[in-house]
Amino acid sequence: MLNSISKVIKVMIISDFLLNWGWGLLAPVFALFLTQNIAGGDFRKGAEIAGGAALLYWVLKSIFQIPIGLWLDKTKGEKDDFYFMVLGDFLIGLCAFGYLFSSKVWHVYLLQALQAISMAMLVPSFSAVFTRHIDKGKEAFDWSIKSTSFGFAVGISGGIGGFLVSRFGFEIIFILVGIFSFLSSLSLFLIEEKIIPKEKLPPRLFDGRFFKFFH
Repeated sequence: MLNSISKVIKVMIISDFLLNWGWGLLAPVFALFLTQNIAGGDFRKGAEIAGGAALLYWVLKSIFQIPIGLWLDKTKGEKDDFYFMVLGDFLIGLCAFGYLFSSKVWHVYLLQALQAISMAMLVPSFSAVFTRHIDKGKEAFDWSIKSTSFGFAVGISGGIGGFLVSRFGFEIIFILVGIFSFLSSLSLFLIEEKIIPKEKLPPRLFDGRFFKFFH
């Protein structure tokens, strides 16, 4: 049954799975991290920071993704959509590593703002490419596979994240989140040539066009 799904959709689902698996590790313990590492163990202050971080993230993401979506629609071809996906994923990974060095409230809010903008880049571009390449006549099945992979990723990794924090602390979580985010970004290059016409691809090393680019 899964063999009937096109390569583009398969890779995008895998990329989405990797991203959500990574951030799923952090989701159930993020408020604990804020309370212990940012608020100095003050539960009330930790709750306040967590609420402010959530507010900042969702408001900024909601504001930025609309103009980004409109711009992507106005730009011909899928080159812009593809590289917005890749860049958004990559920046999200940087956010995860940034938490390793955060110690103040403004550090958290800055990272939340960057993550919000990164997701505002990723969501419209990912949705646009997924919609264009979805298997005709199997739209409901493709979306159900994507939603199921999301559920498994977040659900299973959430339990693992709690276990890892209890044994090794928060550092390992942020490292893993960053790694999975980068893998999510890199995996998209498996379908680059199926989304962008070859003549529009940037020159690659050992590609004749690479050397012509410098002539």
